[in-house]
Amino acid sequence: MTPRQFQVAHRLSRRIRLVAPSLVGQTERGYLLEILLRKHAAVKDVRVVAGIGSLTVHYDPAQLAEERLLAIVDAVIGNLAAAPPPRPARPAAAPEGPQVECSVAVEGMTCASCALLIEMHLQRDPQVAKASVNFAAGTATVQGSLDREALFARVARLGYVPRPMDTLAQRRLLVERERMRMAESKRRFLQAAWLTAPVMASGMLMHRSPTLRLIELALSTLVVFGPGGDIFRKAWMLAKQREANMDSLIAMGAGAAWIYSLPGVLRRHHHVYFESAAGIVAFVLLGRYLEERAKGRASEAIRKLIELQPETAVRLRRGVEEVVPIDEVQVGDLLRVRPGNRVPTDGVVEDGRSAVDESLVTGESLPVAKSAGDAVIGGCINGTGSFTLRVTAVGGDTVLSGIVKMVDHAQAAKLPVQKLADRISARFVPTVGVLAGLTFAGWLLAGHPAARALSHAVAVLLIACPCALGLATPTAIMVGTGQAARRGIYIRNGEALETSSKLTTLVFDKTGTITEGKPVVTDFLAGDSEDEDLLATLIASAEAPSEHFLGQALAAWARERGAKVRAAKDFNARPGRGVQAFVSGKTIRIGNAALLEEAGIDAAEFAALAEAWSGEGKTPVFVAVGSRCAALLAVADRPREGAKEAIALLHRLGLTTVMATGDLEATARHIAKQVGIDEVVARATPADKLELVRRLQAEGKRVGMVGDGINDAPALAAADVGFAIGSGADIALESADVTLVGGDIARVASGIQLSRRTMSVIRQNLFWALGYNTVAIPFAAAGRLNPMIASAAMAMSSVSVLSNSLRLQQK
Repeated sequence: MTPRQFQVAHRLSRRIRLVAPSLVGQTERGYLLEILLRKHAAVKDVRVVAGIGSLTVHYDPAQLAEERLLAIVDAVIGNLAAAPPPRPARPAAAPEGPQVECSVAVEGMTCASCALLIEMHLQRDPQVAKASVNFAAGTATVQGSLDREALFARVARLGYVPRPMDTLAQRRLLVERERMRMAESKRRFLQAAWLTAPVMASGMLMHRSPTLRLIELALSTLVVFGPGGDIFRKAWMLAKQREANMDSLIAMGAGAAWIYSLPGVLRRHHHVYFESAAGIVAFVLLGRYLEERAKGRASEAIRKLIELQPETAVRLRRGVEEVVPIDEVQVGDLLRVRPGNRVPTDGVVEDGRSAVDESLVTGESLPVAKSAGDAVIGGCINGTGSFTLRVTAVGGDTVLSGIVKMVDHAQAAKLPVQKLADRISARFVPTVGVLAGLTFAGWLLAGHPAARALSHAVAVLLIACPCALGLATPTAIMVGTGQAARRGIYIRNGEALETSSKLTTLVFDKTGTITEGKPVVTDFLAGDSEDEDLLATLIASAEAPSEHFLGQALAAWARERGAKVRAAKDFNARPGRGVQAFVSGKTIRIGNAALLEEAGIDAAEFAALAEAWSGEGKTPVFVAVGSRCAALLAVADRPREGAKEAIALLHRLGLTTVMATGDLEATARHIAKQVGIDEVVARATPADKLELVRRLQAEGKRVGMVGDGINDAPALAAADVGFAIGSGADIALESADVTLVGGDIARVASGIQLSRRTMSVIRQNLFWALGYNTVAIPFAAAGRLNPMIASAAMAMSSVSVLSNSLRLQQK
């Protein structure tokens, strides 16, 4: 068949990529297409990139032939194209002006519908390329040409309060406001509870006393328009803009019960629902207070990171010390750091010496000695010494701020699993309004009194709250990424969290990843006619500019022998081979046998010894001067402590392990045998590692790459998830999806375990939230739930989702 709706761009045995013009710019059509295609058992994965109209389908050809798959896709895309778009299409052109990312804290969101409302309005702005609003975290992040002032104005226009969150000091203020909001939500609930209790007690008497009804009216009015006043204010603001959220449903439910009861104050035979109106508000406020408490616990990890930075610093001006707020510190300032104090911000030691505990940022368990010229990271704890610090970064440019931003990004991410929940929540409010109207009409047509019909309609409004559905994913992400950060695992985006749970194969670099990355020269043999001191000088000079672990080990060995470093010209590092430089009129090549082979240099004299050393787990390094092979050195690197146990744990998790290294086969296999690696790819260049990752992916495997983030960058980028071994300062670099601080590869297994637990909790949350609404709405419509019970159940459903997510905090 010849497809009408798309063109085939690329095909493999189990994957095919298509380009469909009707999908370009149609994000919501892409969502629907993913949902429909995933219903087929043979379809394993679907990815739509609406910006270019691309569709990638992973499938099982044994269950579904390619021709049949193409026919299905063609029909589905045709049906979607024929239907009107769910909303006006976004402009195809990119927003004009420089592209920036702005983040803002948003106060006043009461449910997931609030977040969806803000996100929808921001997405409609032509200046916005991408917007993400996280209800659980209370943040909005926008990418595009929209400036900060305009973003604040758009959020405020919807009735919410925007707050800046650029620096850690501003974030600290937000934490304080969060505590104030929690105290305020508790105060409102207690006020509502005290006022509601006598109203409910009076309502249970089933009386017709005008005096008691007047008391009920007074107390319920205080509850509805006092502690519950914010609900009605927000509902009214949204109604003026023809929008609705959960506040709208609650206001409709409580307001309808209160208004319907007003005639009953004067007419004894008219039933009153003052206790329902007050009870609805009281139970909703209880649920929101419990939500605030649970959300506070979910964001505990990021709050602890923020609190690492001191609020003040001791600045030196013309030899005089002054205590200033941290936001007043500028790059270039001199700061005094006293014993036991936290380092205020990033900088370089100007004078003095001490030992600094960097464990909270870098994972390094022992204090690190610092003296003049050494870099220090803000938030770390100074030891017993004192030093002055020259500031090199402030505000959002510090390492600690980079960590917080990374955790923010991960927590604000929308996972593919959340797309369905978001779409359901976005359409829930109007749908529930219609269901409540049908319930009211149905009971009236069945001959029941209006009071009873109203009661059941109000119950439907309240029981259908999509808050639990909207909280299911973001709260689990918040807790999961926060727990990861506490373990030294910094996840850059939420997609990496989800994909990590599906990995089947892990590819490891060797040097600096499986091994400590601190090799030393163990053996040295020079040719019979060679001057060893001159060779040491040439080696030290040629390797001086090198940043590779082996090169640094060789340079250190040569300097220990007293070698003087001479100027090297035309330095050229050959990835996976070695280095070449011009020193003292001679061309020096230092590297593996492949480097000499490419230059046509005969190394047969040292071949047998090189093979023997390789068998002992040492890396042979050849040194060529001009056109002759002059010497052979052996460099050894030990496996990291705990590497063997970490690999064993990965095997128990069902993952296959592969080690790709530029070393010789014998050396690589010796290390692999020591730690238990399944497969070895030796003498691999960065290009070979990239090809290895792509080959494994073509075989249908989900591949994670673990490397040092330098020469492994291509493979890290191509892998489904890239794990970079780094220090605290590396966290701010865009080197991989996940940064493992401190070099402990056991954190790879820990991260994968945590991602699997997080995804399991998300699935549980979605199941119970969807199941709750599916079961509860028919019960409410059938008259099996009264409004007060419905409001209590609605509040408890959100709390149950939050409580389930908090289980991730358990070790």
